[in-house]
Amino acid sequence: MIMVEQLAPKLMNWASILDPQTRAQAELAATMPFIHPHIALMPDAHLGKGATVGSVLPTVGAIIPAAVGVDIGCGMVAVRTQLTSAVFTDDLARLRKSIEEAIPLSAGRYNSELTDTAAVRIAELEQRADRRGFDPASYAANWRLQLGSLGSGNHFIEVTADETDAVWLFLHSGSRGIGNKIATQHIKVATRLCQQWWIQLPDPDLAYLVEGTREFDRYLAELTWAQQFALLNREEMMDRVLDCVRQWLGGPVEQLERINCHHNFTARERHFGKDVWLSRKGAIEATEGKPGLIPGSMGTASYVVVGKGNPVSLNSSPHGAGRAYSRSKARKTFTQEDLRAAMKGIEYRDTAAFIDEIPAAYKDIDQVMADADGLVEVRHTLHQLVNVKGD
Repeated sequence: MIMVEQLAPKLMNWASILDPQTRAQAELAATMPFIHPHIALMPDAHLGKGATVGSVLPTVGAIIPAAVGVDIGCGMVAVRTQLTSAVFTDDLARLRKSIEEAIPLSAGRYNSELTDTAAVRIAELEQRADRRGFDPASYAANWRLQLGSLGSGNHFIEVTADETDAVWLFLHSGSRGIGNKIATQHIKVATRLCQQWWIQLPDPDLAYLVEGTREFDRYLAELTWAQQFALLNREEMMDRVLDCVRQWLGGPVEQLERINCHHNFTARERHFGKDVWLSRKGAIEATEGKPGLIPGSMGTASYVVVGKGNPVSLNSSPHGAGRAYSRSKARKTFTQEDLRAAMKGIEYRDTAAFIDEIPAAYKDIDQVMADADGLVEVRHTLHQLVNVKGD
């Protein structure tokens, strides 16, 4: 465990597991002239595009779109129920399958129609888009049908139990195809403008938009809209998961607590005497007393935490375990039998499609949480009973 170390004049690091490529990428980003006061590198840091995944970038007068990433607003939502794990012993496959039927999974999979709850959320998003002066359909004609869909990769839905045997429903997803297209467009705009202005960048993916320009204002408007889409997307899916559990159980499911937090987003915050645009790319807000969620991988523990408000970390903490193997390397290294062994005792869809999500492809979540000791306090440790993922 390390408390914090300074790797460069404007780079502070909490990661005890940090490969040379990731460190070099973070050091490059920290040379950008508008960073104030420094980049905070989280314990789960790993190589990203332009900006490191697991980094917090405070900028003055500019935003780097790639420092938010293409899954704008990606994050977690969890609900603590009155149920205990003793209820979840038999017929878990039926519960898993019902969740898989209620929520579209995998890339390119969307709803065929809107539920009543989704229609209410879509109306809110339509009003927000109108106020911001843009039409989401210009990016994705079917964006409304994307609300309430999971996606693929490391996104998941889980039934978990904490150290008291209380059952939590837990899921991870973001702004889906619509958010990706919004992000991709503005990354292209930033790249074009930096080339047009003859700005020399240490990495082309660090292209930025300048505050006060039309392009900056448009990105900010669409960014904040996509962040809200992501939050409502998680809320919609969680409502469906609750319904699935009610039907499977044949009885009521009470919501004792609900936590919903982003880990890919930009917000206006004040740090070290200046108002900055704070971009958390694979990091959650950990202001003192603020609840948050840190997942491990599909077969390891996840955590319900509360922030400690560490000012040097820019009130931030890790968002998960962080990859140790690329997806292609994981597929070459591990087998479906390895995955089965890692998922023993957990109800999941047994398929080779998830080999690249095997827990061994990620950093040791225990080490990540040890590194984060000065950033968050652990309230609950969750272990999976049921796991749902998209291919």
